[in-house]
Amino acid sequence: PPPRAVGAPGTSAPSAPRCWYRGAPREPGARWTEPGCRSCACQVSTPTSPCLSPPHQPDVGLSRRVPLQGGRVLCEAVSCPVVCSHPLPAPAGGCCPSCAGCLHEGVARAEGDVFSPSDWNCTVCVCLAGNVSCISPECPPGSCPNTSPADCCSCQPAKCSFRGRTYAHGARFSLDGDDCTTCICRGGEVECSFAPCPVLDCPQHQRHLGPGQCCFTCRDPPAPAGCFVDDNGVEFPIGQIWSPGDPCELCICQADGSVSCKRTDCVETCPYPIRIPGQCCPDCSAGCTYMGRIFYNNETFPSVLDPCLSCICLVR
Repeated sequence: PPPRAVGAPGTSAPSAPRCWYRGAPREPGARWTEPGCRSCACQVSTPTSPCLSPPHQPDVGLSRRVPLQGGRVLCEAVSCPVVCSHPLPAPAGGCCPSCAGCLHEGVARAEGDVFSPSDWNCTVCVCLAGNVSCISPECPPGSCPNTSPADCCSCQPAKCSFRGRTYAHGARFSLDGDDCTTCICRGGEVECSFAPCPVLDCPQHQRHLGPGQCCFTCRDPPAPAGCFVDDNGVEFPIGQIWSPGDPCELCICQADGSVSCKRTDCVETCPYPIRIPGQCCPDCSAGCTYMGRIFYNNETFPSVLDPCLSCICLVR
C-alpha cells in the first residue's frame, strides 16, 4: 500500500483526487463507454502548492488541510476507424463495425467465404478481413455465334453481309424487287424463305395472281346466267316461269340465280266446274261436270237419278 501521510496531531491526510460521475467514483485515468457510444475519461490536474501559515505567525502546532484540485470527466463520441471496405454492422451493445466478416449487397458473409454476385455473370468474390475482392472471367474478343445462357462470356452475335449490305443479328429484310421473299440474319448467316400463302378453297381455274401479289387469290365467281333446278343440269334462264310438276305451284328464276316458288290457292265459284287436266283450278266458264260427264253451256241432258227430269248446264 502507498505510504500514508502523517500530519501533526489534530491534522488529517489529504484524500487522493478522483472523479465523480453520475453518483459513482472514477479513478484518475479511468476510461469507460457510456450509452450512445460516448467514450468518457477521468482526468485529474496536478495538485496546487500547500497553503501554509504566514511566516510572521508563530506555529501553534496546527496545520491547515492541503486542498487538491478535483478530477473532471471528459466525454466524446466514440471514433470508429474503419480499415475495411465491407465491414459488418456493430453487434448488439457495440459501437464500431467489425472487419471480422463482410457485408455485401445486404448479405453478411463470413471470413473466407467465396460467393458470386446476384447478377450471375460468373464473377467470383471472396471475403477477406472485411474486404470483398471479385474476379471476373476473361472473355476472348470478337463475336461468338454459338452462345448459350450458361456461358459466362457475353458475346455479340456476328453481323451479316449480303449483297453489299450489312445487317445486324436478328434483322429481317426482303430481297430487292422481291417482296415475296423474307430473309433474316442469324449469327453471320442469311436465311431466306418465301412468304407463306393461305390455302384457297376455289378450283384451280378460278385462282388468280395479280400484279405485285405474292400469293394467288380466288376470282369472283361469274354472274349466274340462269338457275339450275336439279342435279341433271337442267337450267332455266333468268325470268323463266315454270311448274315443277304440280300445276298449282309456279316457280321463277331470279336474277341472282336463285329459284322462288309460289303455290296458287283455288276458289271454286260454281257447283259443277270442269276440271281440265294440267290446269290448277277448275273452270266454270266452259261448261259443267255432272256425274263424271262434261256438258257444255246451255246443253240439256236427262237426270241420272230420275229419267223424267231434264237438266240443263248454265254458265253464270
